[in-house]
Amino acid sequence: MLVISTLGAPERRRLRALRKKRNAKPEPEPTPVTTGRATIVDVGQPFDDADRAAAWLSGAGEDELTADLAVLNNALFAFRLITADPYQGPISRHQALVARIGYGAGEQVADGLWTDARELVATAPRQRRAKVLHPQARLAAVLGGRERVLACEELALRARLDLDQGRDREAALQVLVALDAALAELPADPTESALSDRLDELRGQRDAIAVAGQAALAGSLPQSDRDVVAFTLDRIEAALRARAVANA
Repeated sequence: MLVISTLGAPERRRLRALRKKRNAKPEPEPTPVTTGRATIVDVGQPFDDADRAAAWLSGAGEDELTADLAVLNNALFAFRLITADPYQGPISRHQALVARIGYGAGEQVADGLWTDARELVATAPRQRRAKVLHPQARLAAVLGGRERVLACEELALRARLDLDQGRDREAALQVLVALDAALAELPADPTESALSDRLDELRGQRDAIAVAGQAALAGSLPQSDRDVVAFTLDRIEAALRARAVANA
């Protein structure tokens, strides 16, 4: 069961009324914003007693949270299609302001309350300074017009999102288009000489990913085609990483 709640901001009509009465300040205070709370309640296998619930909580963590995020993102994906809003996107682990896991009675957890719970703190992996600075340098190059952004980069990102969210058919079609774009754009890129082996590898995947794309149009993908989609996307991403290194 998924419960969505809205939290913590003044009503927008009150804010609008206040704005009508005075001019904007040169240095305004931050505007309060609405936050939301999504509660995923597993009602399939209730605990027999408090001891079993406590034992489960002591071992629960990021794996359970990942499964819950998948439920939430599936609902957001359906909402995006129903409302035809292309700007509705999924929620990643690091976008959650707070993540808690716990147990309680049905009415408790539906209201964000618990018998017992604990907060999960996301830890980012440590990176060398060079790896942290490299995206900043590339961003400056792109914004400054010194490096061209390729269409296949965006298409590969969309394919990765679909694949990670379990949308295999959409991923297959996105990878097919991303591969065609990569094969058109990378040979004309200034880094082409550093990518010749990777381009040969990508060309070798064209027929297989075309078969997967046709299968996606017909219906669900067999596991063999899913593997082709995942492998081809991995190789496109590898080629794009190599291009970024060559441009550094």
